[in-house]
Amino acid sequence: MKIYRTVGLFLILAVTLIGCSKSATKSNTPAAPAVSVAHPIARSINEWDEFTGRLASPETVEIRARVSGYIEKVHFKEGGEVKAGDLLFTIDRRPYQAIVDRAKAELAAVRARAELAAGEAKRAEGLVANKAISTDAFETRMKTATEADATVRSSEAALTAAELDLEFTEVRSPITGRISNARITAGNLVTGGNTAGATLLTTVVSLDPIYCYIDADEASVLKYRQLYREGKRNIALLEPVAAEMALGNETGFPHKGQIDFVDNQLNSASGTIRARAVFPNPDQLMSPGFFARVRIPGPNEYKAVLIRDSALGSDQGRPYVLVVDDKNVVNYRAVTTGPLSDGLRIIRDGLKESDRVIVAGLMVARLGLTVQPQQIEMVTNTVATVSTNSSR
Repeated sequence: MKIYRTVGLFLILAVTLIGCSKSATKSNTPAAPAVSVAHPIARSINEWDEFTGRLASPETVEIRARVSGYIEKVHFKEGGEVKAGDLLFTIDRRPYQAIVDRAKAELAAVRARAELAAGEAKRAEGLVANKAISTDAFETRMKTATEADATVRSSEAALTAAELDLEFTEVRSPITGRISNARITAGNLVTGGNTAGATLLTTVVSLDPIYCYIDADEASVLKYRQLYREGKRNIALLEPVAAEMALGNETGFPHKGQIDFVDNQLNSASGTIRARAVFPNPDQLMSPGFFARVRIPGPNEYKAVLIRDSALGSDQGRPYVLVVDDKNVVNYRAVTTGPLSDGLRIIRDGLKESDRVIVAGLMVARLGLTVQPQQIEMVTNTVATVSTNSSR
């Protein structure tokens, strides 16, 4: 009887221990980790390539003295705006006025002599016909009249030159724009002429419109020309292409213009080709020399999905993302990436809008692991533009 009791107690104890063991095993099983997932954002994308450049004036003029003399007066406000034809400097005109007066007097004298010679030549025609004078005398009078006429033309040219010099004593702006400071002030002697040795008085630059010169790398240029061959975009080599610009302190690209010039050869030293964009500058607040960022369109508009850049991983340089399937199991997905668009990475291939991409909790997510997905939004701005030319 005791033996049966002992066996019974042993069986009860064994069953109890087995139950406790199962309970302990069940309680030690780790729960599925929680991760945050989001659907990629589907969007129509206008892709842009971004370059850096410097602003430049379409017209830059060095104002130099064309005649020598003393500066009599400076007529402009330094740093202000001037119009084409505005008077900038006055050089003492009295010596040149005297030369003009003398040239006029000389012209009057030679004209009188020319009229006299012409009259004698005309009378000589009748006299030689009647054989009243010799042929030699007739020819002498005709040549004298011709010489006098040439002297008149020479004197007229001298008067014109003198009048030009007198006109050059008033230095005027050849273009409309913003003027620099006066390098020479009133009372100073300046040297004139048509060479580089002429005294520099000031400079004037035009500001509206304004240019921005950029250097496009060879890879970008080849890409644009291939897109042109495929009929996907125009190229500035053949016709203007839209461009947008921002200065160093500006966000976005508020200035709209176009690429209107591409140089005729690649710089083999830098591997770039020079291009020029032109932008309106009605308030003239943009000045030559400013740093600028310029972007131009890539391919035509296309459909793409976008995700957070932080959701991307790299496997030996190849980008990938982790997605959760309908059974909440983590899967690997290789993707082809594009540039950033409003803080999100463009995914050109490998993802669909319906996929659930792990965007938070990547440290605990493992391939084949069952997880607890928590749906969140792929937050971003609403403007669909791409502003860099690099992909991940």
